[in-house]
Amino acid sequence: MAITQTSFGISFTYRNFNSLKGWLNSIIENHKLKTGEITIVFASDEYLLSLNREFLNHDYYTDVLTFNYSALPEISGDILISIERVKDNAKQYKKKYYQELDRVILHGILHLLGYEDSSAKTLQEMRKTEDTYLAIR
Repeated sequence: MAITQTSFGISFTYRNFNSLKGWLNSIIENHKLKTGEITIVFASDEYLLSLNREFLNHDYYTDVLTFNYSALPEISGDILISIERVKDNAKQYKKKYYQELDRVILHGILHLLGYEDSSAKTLQEMRKTEDTYLAIR
């Protein structure tokens, strides 16, 4: 299957998307799963805020929302990224823009793989896994 990118309400294309896809596919394979249909959608803060309100009843901005449509052993879903949040996060955490963008995309992939971040313990596990995969990017 395929990992694809699109944008909604903004003009954005991930540079060197083939490299990103290879990295993400290797992470999925490392979890002994297969890549289904995964769409990475680059969008505005306002669009993600509207989805966060509508689907999660959260009234705040977020850098990533993941909608999981997986039927194991294939993982599929939509990963929506707020480009504005990523830019702000990169400045706040003193990271390069594409490093932060990769972290946020990876965060969405990890949700599709079953990782959670709803408690301090699961968030710590997710961050550790992010750091591991970012180190080999």
